[in-house]
Amino acid sequence: MGTGSLTRARALRGFVALVGELGGDGAELFARFRIPIDAVEGNDPDALVPTRSVARVLETAAAELGCGDLGLRLAQRQGPEILGPLAVAVEASPTLGAALDCASRYLYVHSPVLTVGAVPDPEGVPGVTGVAYGSTEPLPPQVADLGTGVLHRIVSLLAGGPYGLRSVHLPHEAPPAPERFREFFGAEVRFDRPAAVLRVPGDLLRRPVAGGDETVRAIAIEYLETHFARPGRTVTDRVRAAVDRSLGTGPVRIGSVARLLRVHPRTLQRHLAAEGTTFETVVDEARRDTAERLILRTDLPFTQVAAMVGLAEQSALSRAARRWFGESPRALRRAGPGGLPAPPVPAAHG
Repeated sequence: MGTGSLTRARALRGFVALVGELGGDGAELFARFRIPIDAVEGNDPDALVPTRSVARVLETAAAELGCGDLGLRLAQRQGPEILGPLAVAVEASPTLGAALDCASRYLYVHSPVLTVGAVPDPEGVPGVTGVAYGSTEPLPPQVADLGTGVLHRIVSLLAGGPYGLRSVHLPHEAPPAPERFREFFGAEVRFDRPAAVLRVPGDLLRRPVAGGDETVRAIAIEYLETHFARPGRTVTDRVRAAVDRSLGTGPVRIGSVARLLRVHPRTLQRHLAAEGTTFETVVDEARRDTAERLILRTDLPFTQVAAMVGLAEQSALSRAARRWFGESPRALRRAGPGGLPAPPVPAAHG
């Protein structure tokens, strides 16, 4: 897993103490896999270690200590703080859906191979949705358990307690003590599934986050955007990020975005054209995605939604929503996420 990628060292925070409690030597394991203990337990939130080493030290410790739930035990000791600066943006989000969107977009700051996001319920039950934890590469069992366990703890924190977890899917064989997993999650755990998924109530993503603060979130996202380069990032991605930050603050014009990116507007237009898009298309897609989130996952008045996506009045939002979704904003909110038509497939960039 992750032969060349790097992961934040905080992903192993608590490992040495846990291994010691189980009768092992965590420092020796770190030394064996060339993981600097100061990088993991120190105060530098930006310290990185090879992703492959994280997986190998977890799997080796579990095998040598005979502890099939090692990843879960480590998850019990961790929370949002392991995400470093991403945690600030996630915890300041207005809803759980916005927090998940933020985590999905910026998880590369923690590890470029990991993914998280909403998915259809893998069991197809109405009123249930999935929150999936995955990787662009195969997930070793302990990594899957650690990541899914931390995800569960973060969702619990953002929701203010139990959030109605229906069951959990994990993509590996059942361990010798599966009851430990049910105890940790407080729900049934099913093993040997295609992916790691938390099955949650369909309305969970619309619930507000206690302590959500849009100003803090905007500052945190600005920090992420300016300090951490997204792997394989295109000009379109950079323009989209700038547009997302600008929506609702005033007219979104190519000149102002070009200044943010320190290029001439005509140069920016040429780069976008080379990637098969235009500035107007990027702005429209940003408005569409933001409007979708605000309509479906908040109870904000539609006049406020219109202002937050940079439209002058509610009638403009109504016209745009019919063009984007084939429905009025009111009908969309009434139908909920399940009633939203699939978005068009975007043109390939590059």
